[in-house]
Amino acid sequence: MQTDRRSRRRQDTIDEILDVSLELMGTEGVAALSLSAVARRVGMQPPSLYQYFPSKMAIYDALFRRGSEQLLAAQREALAAPSEVRAQGRAAITALCRWLMENQVYSQLMFWRTVPGFVPSEEAFAPSREGMESLRANLQEMAASGLLDPAAASDEGLALVTSLVAGLVSQQLANEPDASFEDGRFTRLLPTVLDMFAAWYQPRGKTYQPSSP
Repeated sequence: MQTDRRSRRRQDTIDEILDVSLELMGTEGVAALSLSAVARRVGMQPPSLYQYFPSKMAIYDALFRRGSEQLLAAQREALAAPSEVRAQGRAAITALCRWLMENQVYSQLMFWRTVPGFVPSEEAFAPSREGMESLRANLQEMAASGLLDPAAASDEGLALVTSLVAGLVSQQLANEPDASFEDGRFTRLLPTVLDMFAAWYQPRGKTYQPSSP
């Protein structure tokens, strides 16, 4: 029981360090995180922080993993909704874009390489890989249903759809970071972007019919 209590206290402290780090990254800049500032906010001496994280990069890695897990959960929830396969895919990508808009500090860390020299560990990156494979599986299902050409689920297809979506979100964050996902000048173009992708990969001999947003 004592071991369990110590483990819970340690995890609570780790969570507090990560929460404070995320808050400071939001106000000071993602790459400007200071371990001394984190320690002061948590109420410990800087050397004590190393009992929980051996370096600043370790904090970034833990936040990368936490953000990736949250994003994966949002995608899974969208894909689990009872609807036809194309609607599920669009819902998953919409959930991804909305999450990026609502979690902009995580977005900068996870997608825009704002920290020089930081490379996430394989463990931290694993949820992102799983999210990509979920997207690929959805594209494969759409191809099997005759909605898309099988090439849509290729590495090139994945690169294209993620580039389109990332570009749209990047434009939104750069120009209107305080706008909501629904009202953003760029994010509200997401249905059009997805229609463009689907039209490019329409099965041979078929005419693409846009779906409703």
